[in-house]
Amino acid sequence: MGKPTAFFEIARELPPKRPVAERLRDFREVHLPLTGDALVRQASRCMDCGVPFCHSTTGTGGCPLGNPIPEFNDLVYRDRIDEAARRLLTTNNFPELTGRLCPAPCEAACVLAIADAPVTIKEVERAIADRIFDSGGLEPQLAKTKSGKRVAIVGSGPAGLACAQELARSGHEVTVFERADRVGGLLRYGIPDFKLDRAVLDARLEQLEHEGVVFKTGVSVGRDLSAEDLRRDYDAVAIAVGAQAPRPLDVPGSDLAGVHLALEYLEQENRVQAGDSIADGTRIDAKGRRVLILGGGDTGADCLGVAHRQGALSVTQLEIAERPADKRTAADPWPMWPRIFRVSAAHEEGGAREFALETTRLEGRDEGDSTRVTRLVARHVREEAARFVPAGGDDVVFDVDLVLVATGYVGPEPNPLYVALGLRVDARGRIAADDPTTEAAPGVFVIGDARRGASLIVWAIAEGRRGAHAIDAMLARPPASTRAM
Repeated sequence: MGKPTAFFEIARELPPKRPVAERLRDFREVHLPLTGDALVRQASRCMDCGVPFCHSTTGTGGCPLGNPIPEFNDLVYRDRIDEAARRLLTTNNFPELTGRLCPAPCEAACVLAIADAPVTIKEVERAIADRIFDSGGLEPQLAKTKSGKRVAIVGSGPAGLACAQELARSGHEVTVFERADRVGGLLRYGIPDFKLDRAVLDARLEQLEHEGVVFKTGVSVGRDLSAEDLRRDYDAVAIAVGAQAPRPLDVPGSDLAGVHLALEYLEQENRVQAGDSIADGTRIDAKGRRVLILGGGDTGADCLGVAHRQGALSVTQLEIAERPADKRTAADPWPMWPRIFRVSAAHEEGGAREFALETTRLEGRDEGDSTRVTRLVARHVREEAARFVPAGGDDVVFDVDLVLVATGYVGPEPNPLYVALGLRVDARGRIAADDPTTEAAPGVFVIGDARRGASLIVWAIAEGRRGAHAIDAMLARPPASTRAM
C-alpha cells in the first residue's frame, strides 16, 4: 500500500497545533488538519504488511469498526481522496468524530509500531472526513422503501446516533429520545469545544434529520415515558444511555463546597460556550483559583484544558497509579493498546502532574452557610495484586480552592426503566447484555457504554452499527404465528 519504501524513508509527522498563547484565549479547536504534501507523505507510509492488524475487530487491538485503513491510505497517496471518503463511510458513520476524538487503537496495532512510529492513521482519517464535509458529502441518504416499523432509541450519544442512522437508511421510522435539552449526549456536553467544534456535530445531526430521524429532547425515558409506552408504540427499542454514573470519591470532605464532578464542570462550560446563561451562585469558575483534578485520564485532561482557559492560578492533576513507562513494555505487547505516558494538548498548556497518590480526606473553611474546600490530603500508594495499598511516607498536602473529580465512570445511571423492560444490571452497574446483536429482553437491545461500561467512541459507533443491523434483521422476520406456515 502507498509507496513501497516510504515507511523507512519518511518519518511520522503530526499536524500542527495552534500556538499555546493563542489557543488559551478561546475555545476553538486546537489541532489543525494535515493537508497537502504532508498528508500524502503520511498516507504513503502505510506499508504492504500482509496482515493489517490496524483494522482488526477482535478487541485485542486495532479498529473495532474494521475501517479499511490500508485502502484509504493508498487512495489518499494516489490523490483519490474522494474515493477514500466513499470507502471509509462504508464502515464508519462519523469519521469527523473519530478523527478528532478517538485515541486511535489502530495506530497502536499498526505493524510499523512494532519497531517504529506508526502511520498517522487518525490524522489521515480526519483529513478524509474534512473532504467529506467540504465536498458536500453529507447529502442525506434516503431509504428507497419504508418498512412501516418504528424503533425507539434511548440516548443520543455516538452509539445511539450510529444506530439511528443505520436504521433510518434501512427504511424504519426512528425516534431518538434525549433527556438533555440538546442532542448529542457526551458529544454535546462532555467534550470541550477545543476538541470538537459543535458545528461539526450539528452538521451531522442535520443530515440525520433529513434522513428521517426524529429527535425528542428533554424526555427522560423511565420518568416522562414509560416502558409500557415504548412497548406499545415501537416495534423495537435500543438502549444507548452511555455510562455516566461517576465512580464516587468516598472520603471525608467530598461533600464540601468547591468539590465538583468533572462532567458537571465540563457540561457547564459547554453550555456557556453555547450561549446559555448560568444561574447566579452556580458558576464553577477556575479563574484565580488553585485547582486540583483527581484522575489522569482523558476527562481529567479535558478539565485541565478548561481550567487553563478560565484563568486558573494553578492546576495540578493527581493520578492514583504510578507514572507509566515512556514506551510499551512486556506487560502490554503489540498489538494491544499500551499503557504509556501520554501528553495531551492540555498538558502542553501547563499544569503539574502527580502520580501514585490517593486522596484520603478533604478539609475546608467555614464560610457561614457552607464549608468550602481549602486542603486535600493524599498518601503515597503502590499497586499490588490489582489493588492500591499504602506505600508509606508522609502525607502530601495540597492547598486548593477547587477540586474536580475525574475518576471515571462505572456504568449507566440507575433508572427504573431497565427493570420495567425486563433488563438486568450487573455488579458493575452495566446493563447486562451478551452482545449488541442479541436481545437483552424481547425486542430490546443494549448498545455502547451502557453495555460495555465507559469505553471509546469508536466502540460506541461500532456497537451502534451492529445493534442496528440486528434490529433490522429482527424486524424483517415474519411474525411467530406465520413462521411455520
